[in-house]
Amino acid sequence: MESDKRLSIIKRLKPVQILAVGFLTVILIGAILLTLPISSASGESTPFLSSLFTSTSAVCVTGLVVVDTGTYWSIFGQIVIMLLIQIGGLGFMSFATLTAFLLGRRITLRERLVMQEALNSFSIQGLVKLAKYTLIGTFTIEGIGAILLSTRFIPDYGFLKGIYFGIFHAVSAYCNAGFDLIGGFRNMMPYQESIIVNVTIMSLIVIGGIGFTVQSELYMNRDLKKLSLHTKIVLITTAALILGGALFFFLLEYNNPNTLKPLSPNGKVLASFFASVTPRTAGFNTIDTTQMTMPSKLVTILLMYIGASPGSTGGGIKTTTFAILFFTVISVIKGREDTEVFGRRIPKELIYRALSLVAISLTIIIVDILILSMTEQGAQLIEIVYETVSAFGTVGLSLNFSSRLTSIGRIIIIATMYIGRVGPLTLAFAFAQKQLKNGSSIKYPEEKVLIG
Repeated sequence: MESDKRLSIIKRLKPVQILAVGFLTVILIGAILLTLPISSASGESTPFLSSLFTSTSAVCVTGLVVVDTGTYWSIFGQIVIMLLIQIGGLGFMSFATLTAFLLGRRITLRERLVMQEALNSFSIQGLVKLAKYTLIGTFTIEGIGAILLSTRFIPDYGFLKGIYFGIFHAVSAYCNAGFDLIGGFRNMMPYQESIIVNVTIMSLIVIGGIGFTVQSELYMNRDLKKLSLHTKIVLITTAALILGGALFFFLLEYNNPNTLKPLSPNGKVLASFFASVTPRTAGFNTIDTTQMTMPSKLVTILLMYIGASPGSTGGGIKTTTFAILFFTVISVIKGREDTEVFGRRIPKELIYRALSLVAISLTIIIVDILILSMTEQGAQLIEIVYETVSAFGTVGLSLNFSSRLTSIGRIIIIATMYIGRVGPLTLAFAFAQKQLKNGSSIKYPEEKVLIG
């Protein structure tokens, strides 16, 4: 009887609600596993709040940590974290689909609707094929990344540990998580001049961050002229943000003795590009973020806020949202009525959705900053803003502030990471479902209001 009631409740849930509850369920399961004595290197139980913070950060592919991943957690705990990262990056529905494939079970319409929300697809047509590509493509790309990283880790850590490090960091990079096993909160700083480590991790971050739809289209369609408008916007915006960010960091940090100045010319270029790529919700770092100049920290905050692309393993308001608003401003300046991009007109409902998403996200960030300003006594404003945007954008970069958070502060950041991973998708899906039917809405008289 009780099982029938639970099934009835589940059936009444909308796809977007199933997605939100699914992520929350995975987070709680991960938190319980991480509290077990077997999960810590010391063999002692971990406080639930610390486990919940780590589990949320892993499932929401953020990378913020309150304990050092490489030294605090045991092999079991680290594997749990890696699995949570993989599930969080691809979405639990992708793994449900994988299970269905293995069992030979047919994917129902309801499951396709949830998959549509999880993969941020335009329609349910071709979703099963996209899901298959996503799973196969993900494991293939992560496997190649693991092999490349292992060639550098094996000389330092031995054969088995080197391979293990390669796999963990490949999954963490592709899923834009930012968790590392190096130890001492050093992240990738010991490899700041390693071409193989830098290029491999940056490539995994970018590939994972452009979105599964874009990956599939690039694989299936080799003619760049025939790419969809969505793919063109994602690729051009991603390239512009990476190149622009790298140039900014190179110029701003070139003479900083605590970041780029001690590096070789090649090291300066690698570190600049790495610092530009990783705020796109990845969270790795090869230079000390606490020692960066204030302008560099502000540029990092902006990049973290924009984040990755729709339907990807990353967070943020997304590259397409930023691009649509940018082109809308250009159209307004030019006196055009419509937003035009590459000879195409952007529907006004998408512009309204983008504006709503930005307004809601800024409201959440501002409220978080106000609360943390009251709870985190002695913290600098830049630390609070940096941490909050990093959590909302599911990035994971920090100014060594995560471990100093109070219990209330940790709860706020946990909620922000969850909202950042699920919220923007939920809001976009909710707005998309409220399209008005022709003739069914009441239109009031129009009247102008002064703007600006």
